[in-house]
Amino acid sequence: MNSDLRESKTEPWSSGLPLAALIARAVEKHGATPLHFHTQGGAYTCTTESLLHDAREIGKALTAIGLRRGDVIAIQLPTQRETALLYLAVLEIGAVLVPIVHVYGPAEVGFILRQSRARVLCVPDFWSRTDYLERVAALGDTPDLERVIVVGDRAPSNGITFGALQRLAATTQEHRPADPPTSEDICLLLYTSGTTASPKGVRHSHRTVGAEWQIPFIDGPGPYLTPFPAGHIAGFNFLLRPFITGTEMVFMDRWDASLAARLVDEYRVRLSGGTPFHLQGLLEAARRDGRSLASLASYGLGGTGVTPEHVAMADRAGFAGTRAYGLTEHSTVSVGWADSPFDIRACTDGRIQPGSRVRIVDELDSDLPAGRDGEILLKGPELFVGYTDPALNAAAFTHDGWFRTGDIGRVDENGCLTITDRKKDIVIRGGENISSLEVERVLAAHPAVRDVAVVAQPDARYGERVCAVVVLRERTSLDLSAVQAHFAAAGVAKQKTPEQLHIVAELPRTPSGKVRKGDLRKQLSA
Repeated sequence: MNSDLRESKTEPWSSGLPLAALIARAVEKHGATPLHFHTQGGAYTCTTESLLHDAREIGKALTAIGLRRGDVIAIQLPTQRETALLYLAVLEIGAVLVPIVHVYGPAEVGFILRQSRARVLCVPDFWSRTDYLERVAALGDTPDLERVIVVGDRAPSNGITFGALQRLAATTQEHRPADPPTSEDICLLLYTSGTTASPKGVRHSHRTVGAEWQIPFIDGPGPYLTPFPAGHIAGFNFLLRPFITGTEMVFMDRWDASLAARLVDEYRVRLSGGTPFHLQGLLEAARRDGRSLASLASYGLGGTGVTPEHVAMADRAGFAGTRAYGLTEHSTVSVGWADSPFDIRACTDGRIQPGSRVRIVDELDSDLPAGRDGEILLKGPELFVGYTDPALNAAAFTHDGWFRTGDIGRVDENGCLTITDRKKDIVIRGGENISSLEVERVLAAHPAVRDVAVVAQPDARYGERVCAVVVLRERTSLDLSAVQAHFAAAGVAKQKTPEQLHIVAELPRTPSGKVRKGDLRKQLSA
């Protein structure tokens, strides 16, 4: 089925402007929009206009240290004012922004820096019990990395503190680049786990990001509270989209359910969203701490494991639960709206976004009728322009440019999309994609492991958890604590560490030798 039910013919979201110009034009209209940052260092409130002004100063300093249009700048920071300043400054000078999820360890960050050829890395010196400068020292060979910008008081030998960058800006003359970026330039490079053993670099242009920010997504006026980290596609969008939409925002630098409940009441937050993990935590904290959450009108749910009961849970708490579907490659495919009937909000992932086109196809890429399950193929103004590794694009796109999501779903007669399964071999834990192959590769290096398969197992709180099924070598033993120590030593994100371990005599395989993961999941569920 080819569903164009909400596609506009004029495409008003394609402005043709680079993001810095798009943001500047929007801020002229609603520059008084408040942004509230709540971090471990305290609270800070500013307006979009003042933040943009300060970001332009940082852009002058980035130019002064030799950065230009097309240079790659990686930023691994929690959601805070300095993060927004750096994101905006990178866009201002026409460089390529690489947000990195703050939980990624030196193994993942080193890979990202090498493949992206980043010239600069921005990190905190110390945050949430983690010494990020120790991580920088453990990155390994990063031949293109010239400088580290540190938000904090310490800096390595090739580093500069954020404070020093601000002082440099104060002594630097305004300089307009001779070759400003165009809307087709790559401006954003996000790394996401998928079916490959290493993170995949997802390339977005000024045009594709601008479309995401201009297509209706936020269900009415704010304030809006977001729990997503700035390195995630959702966190990146929520950090900068308010400059376009004029939505008052409340940010947290880490997920804290009690803090979230307090902020909802304190700012009279009207809108929020997250995964089922975030919703359950918010409701539990509100009951425990005596928070009313009375201002909330709707709560958007995404990620894996969203069920009708989660939507009903929000409804019972006094605000409308909705569902949405998107990917790093295509930020928002479908959205549920608070004024929709309960069965649409609870049992579908919402209506297909304006401009987005969805095909549901069988194994031969033939279109299926409404209501039939098949693989979801996408086109639309928000769709990324390809992976950093061009070898991945052949399998990711059809010959005529449709993106293969690897997700299974259906479109009903109302133009609503429902995700029912997936083909891609990943675990989605708390909204973060985890490559099964990457986890298998790390675990296979353990001396006790002869064979391994990693599958997702349902989890009431996180949606899914990482489950490792292992065949041991003769006269060896292995337990979960040893597996966890092995992953810690490998320097990968803690979220990728298996939370379940099953020892088996052999793995079920097809005649061609492929592990039958569907059989494994059924056996483990039984």
